[in-house]
Amino acid sequence: MVRQPLIWEISNSDQVLRNPLELPCGAVLKNRIAKSPMSDSLGNGEGDSTEAQARVYERWAEGGTAVSFIGEVQGDPRFPEKPGNLVLGAHTDQQSIQSLVSRAVIEGSHLWPQLGHAGALAHLPISRPKGPSALNIEGLQCAGMSVEDIQELPDMYARTAAHAKTAGFSGVLIHAGHGFLLSQFLSPLFNHRDDGYGGSIEARCRIVLKVIDEVRQAVGPSFPVGIRINSTDQLEGGLTELDALEVVHLLDQTSIDLIDISGGTYFPGAKASSEGSSNRGPYFLDFARRAKGVTDVPLMATGGFKRREQAVDAVASGAVDMVGLARAMVLNPRLAEVWLTEKGGDPEFPVFKSLPPGGITAWYSMRITALGEDSEDTFTLDPESALRIYEERDEERCIKWRERFSHLFAK
Repeated sequence: MVRQPLIWEISNSDQVLRNPLELPCGAVLKNRIAKSPMSDSLGNGEGDSTEAQARVYERWAEGGTAVSFIGEVQGDPRFPEKPGNLVLGAHTDQQSIQSLVSRAVIEGSHLWPQLGHAGALAHLPISRPKGPSALNIEGLQCAGMSVEDIQELPDMYARTAAHAKTAGFSGVLIHAGHGFLLSQFLSPLFNHRDDGYGGSIEARCRIVLKVIDEVRQAVGPSFPVGIRINSTDQLEGGLTELDALEVVHLLDQTSIDLIDISGGTYFPGAKASSEGSSNRGPYFLDFARRAKGVTDVPLMATGGFKRREQAVDAVASGAVDMVGLARAMVLNPRLAEVWLTEKGGDPEFPVFKSLPPGGITAWYSMRITALGEDSEDTFTLDPESALRIYEERDEERCIKWRERFSHLFAK
């Protein structure tokens, strides 16, 4: 059923970003601007939140965002993306999580953890990677999951979602994009199985649908549950747009409340969505327009929004219901507030003369740290220096992670 406009929606296309969005579960997002999931790398190395993390999400909420997503929140600490990830579970430091939530769920803003499992891409120094299929190629080695391993996943995601709800988060986002575990099941690059979890796109999607069902049972009908998916892996032999459209069609038959469309994968040889794209617009709007034809679930697109007019056009045209901002909001944490006015200005993106591999990600990660410390006005790192500090910090956190979760690897 097509959603009817809320009675307070604004008809002027130049002000569409100010319209609230009612999700299928009944929850309302106060406007159409989201702070997209990023690996903020602000956990303390033991799976817990920090003062800097609470402060940065507080600042994004103060800046007017309708919802902020915390990237890479783990339910199983054996398969993290990085040692700066949060872990939600029975042994989570509740005081730090409650501080994070209480400071970020303010002024009508939502805070949702992105529930992840890195699978084959789990961080080697603190993991023994395991994905849908065993792989042994240059740059990627992992063991294959047993049927029993796979069947344990829905319960793990459900428990993590329940912990999120109990902690006061206002929704959850299931991560099935960017080459992490659930995305690995969807992608022929990672998934070579010949049982009920591999082969056709319907079979490759089976575990994703089961995860959604069990998460919904765990959190109830009125708690928002979203999902992030790839529109394409952007690599030959990976998930295609045709298969991704079928995934959207299958998601339309679930209780999902929001579909975040992104793309790209960390499979060896794949390019980042942002690579070489400084002069083009948002990345996934063409796919989003096609997806609108197979689902009534609200859609969000993340990637490449650098100017207010791009965000306005994306929503006003009906291509998406929300826009997700990541790096733009790292440059200006009050960007939502700015873009919600007709005179809103655009952030100035940095131009770097040289970029070591991983340098741009490290630079934005360290700027997020500066936001959390209220020190962005004195942030002067170049990508090379940012990468060095970022990697040194990860090495220190790996030591803490191994000590904190060593008992899990002894089993």
